[in-house]
Amino acid sequence: MTSLTVVPLTSAGGAAWTVRAVDGPVPDRHSALRTTPVTATVPGEVHTDLLAAGVIPDPFDGANEGTLAWIGRTSWSYRIEFDWDADGHAVQELVAEGLDTVATVTLNGTVVARTSNQHRSYRFDVTALLVAESNELVIEFAGPVETANRLAEQLGVWPHTNLHPYNALRKMASNFGWDWGPDVATAGIWRPIRIESWTGVRIDTVRPLAGLDGDRGVLDTRVTLAWADGFTADATVAVEVGGTSTETTVPAGTAEVGVTSTLDAVDRWWPRGYGDQPLYDVSVSLRAGEQTGDWTGRVGFRTITVDVAPDEHGGPFVLSVNGKPVYVRGANWIPDDAFVTRLNRETYQRSIADAVDAGMNLLRVWGGGIYETDDFYDICDEVGLLVWQDFLFACAAYSEDEPLRSEVEAEARQAVTRLARHASLAVWNGNNENIWGYVEWGWRQPLAGRTWGEGYYFDLLPKIVAELDPRTPYSPGSPYSYDHFIHPNDERHGTMHIWDVWNQVDYSTYRKYQPRFVSEFGFQGPPAWSTLTSVVHDEPLDPYGEQMLVHQKANEGNLKLERGLGNHLPRWKTIDDWHWTTQLNQARAVAYGIEHFRSLFPLNTGAVVWQLNDNWPVISWAAVDGHGIRKPLWFALRRVYADRLLTVQPREDGPVVAAHNDTEETWSTEVTVARRSTAAGGEVLAQETFSLEVGPRSAVLNSLPASVATPGDPTTEYVEVRAADGSTAYWYFVEDTALQLVGDAFTSSVTATGDGYDVTVTATALVKDLALFPDRLDAAARVDSCLITLSAGEAHTFHVTGGAAPDTVGVPVLRSANDLVA
Repeated sequence: MTSLTVVPLTSAGGAAWTVRAVDGPVPDRHSALRTTPVTATVPGEVHTDLLAAGVIPDPFDGANEGTLAWIGRTSWSYRIEFDWDADGHAVQELVAEGLDTVATVTLNGTVVARTSNQHRSYRFDVTALLVAESNELVIEFAGPVETANRLAEQLGVWPHTNLHPYNALRKMASNFGWDWGPDVATAGIWRPIRIESWTGVRIDTVRPLAGLDGDRGVLDTRVTLAWADGFTADATVAVEVGGTSTETTVPAGTAEVGVTSTLDAVDRWWPRGYGDQPLYDVSVSLRAGEQTGDWTGRVGFRTITVDVAPDEHGGPFVLSVNGKPVYVRGANWIPDDAFVTRLNRETYQRSIADAVDAGMNLLRVWGGGIYETDDFYDICDEVGLLVWQDFLFACAAYSEDEPLRSEVEAEARQAVTRLARHASLAVWNGNNENIWGYVEWGWRQPLAGRTWGEGYYFDLLPKIVAELDPRTPYSPGSPYSYDHFIHPNDERHGTMHIWDVWNQVDYSTYRKYQPRFVSEFGFQGPPAWSTLTSVVHDEPLDPYGEQMLVHQKANEGNLKLERGLGNHLPRWKTIDDWHWTTQLNQARAVAYGIEHFRSLFPLNTGAVVWQLNDNWPVISWAAVDGHGIRKPLWFALRRVYADRLLTVQPREDGPVVAAHNDTEETWSTEVTVARRSTAAGGEVLAQETFSLEVGPRSAVLNSLPASVATPGDPTTEYVEVRAADGSTAYWYFVEDTALQLVGDAFTSSVTATGDGYDVTVTATALVKDLALFPDRLDAAARVDSCLITLSAGEAHTFHVTGGAAPDTVGVPVLRSANDLVA
């Protein structure tokens, strides 16, 4: 017989769950929830259950977030009746992969357990509690907001950002609201739950670590086993990978066994842009008498290191795969929906494709979110996206005392055990900004000598990683300078977060930094018009409207949007101009920073922009909005994250053409640099050509010829850099507010196609940053390009998928910088 039989208790498995309110501030209009339960979906969350039942409106719409805040302060009881038939096995266990968060689990009137951690799974022996036929399982969740407040009062307040003391318990921090996310503190059975029955012995965990020994592949598979009391038969564990099978005999009662498999030759796994992503199937089988069990997964053979050894410039942060340094072009990743149980493999594929299509090679799973589902990491393995994985600590001090410490250790051990096999896993990171916070954010006085998380980041977590995943580098935090005696956010050492830009200073400040590696930086902009207006219904629409401000979470966010225009762009006059101007400024600010960072290569070894995605419709730093529409920022990232980048940058002796070649092939091309007029006709005022040759994974600087770099009238001239292979760059002598751009600088035409339509724009003068917004005509329409600059005589065709072709397009569907400043 098999060692394991499973009775799923999920809705997909036919289980009929209900949920009702049991305590807390339920509004009178919803008082029936105390006595009359509604149907619940498991896995799920109480918000999505109430929404599906028609009890509440969409929490994302209008100002509903505030009116529904009572849900997070209320306790909820999930209940199911299920039949169970004795199947001959000796042990029955209730397995809960995720309970959110402080829960009391009761089976047939007996309390089985009390839990307090969203980030771990649980297994409870219920052999003595199950009965034939009907069983009642009740899981009651304490209101998360009230629980966090109560714990903070009992244990003492540890410094934190945002409104609620999320650091008092082990729950997704951003679930309590963030400067880009809604305050929708959830409760529920958020991952699968089931009854498992087994006899004798079963596989508990499998941790296959794939590495390299020269050209050989070495797979070190660690298997933990659970044994039933009184079972005395020995077991055999066999591991098969790449056609090689290795087995070992395990004496009864052995808790863990290691099996080493060696493959004479393997294809190495590489991040995208550096090679292919071969993955090998791994199967683990267990035999003990008549008992059997199995586990399957995939691995990729590779080595990953991070070099932080001091050098002549300070201290680098160089991530290498298979001994080859990787220039990181990345983005920070937040939970892809505020209600994470709505995510699935298809949604992950769409959002990860946003990273791949933008030229990225790394995603950083940020510490205020969750350890993502296996789907996320599987897809990253398949497409070659490296994963920087934070442990779940963000922007706060954390107690190292019990009961929190034991929960931290349990969740970390589970997370490392589950994720260690993934080829894409590149870095374990202790926390987000907490070391920086302790040094600089005024925490020491309120802490008054209490622990704040240092013991986690410098002792507990690195020991767990060294024990369970020694092949993956560990970093204590981000930012961090890799020395206790250096400020953690020092540009000369390790990783840096740049947040004075956005919060305080103009984005031109990016060029004042020479960072070794930037793991966070960004700039805000609104979502697509259709996304914004689907949830904001202010009349008239205004940046400071009541509902607009519900969807702007940053402190003084709209003031910073306005101040951030500097002298780059004029202040808007209409809401349509506000939307276009701030989206454009966001894209320009981030591109400005990345082009500067790449021009510093090899001093700078990468950038991880904040952030790729949104978890609801909101004004934020994201490149892709909450409805999955790629903002102008995304198209700017696709350009500046290209394998080969041309950019013009200022240096002490004048502008230079910086070329960064992040490919394995030498980049050889002819480059024409021309100083041209912005007026109709775009007269060429000076022009020179030079040969460009950039070796593999390297960069060069070429001085801009004086004839081109010296304007006659800086307000009416610009520099166009054009390579024979199609790469382009531009240089302007003044900001757009002083640049004389022609208002009527192009013609356009629309042509219907089989899947949408084309819009062709032909320039008669310089047109800066052309953008087409088809979602303003049809929310389902998408465009393939954006932020296109054309010199006089050039043309570009935008291809739109979805939606019917309009007769013509103009403002506000077709925009450019020209129509803001001309």
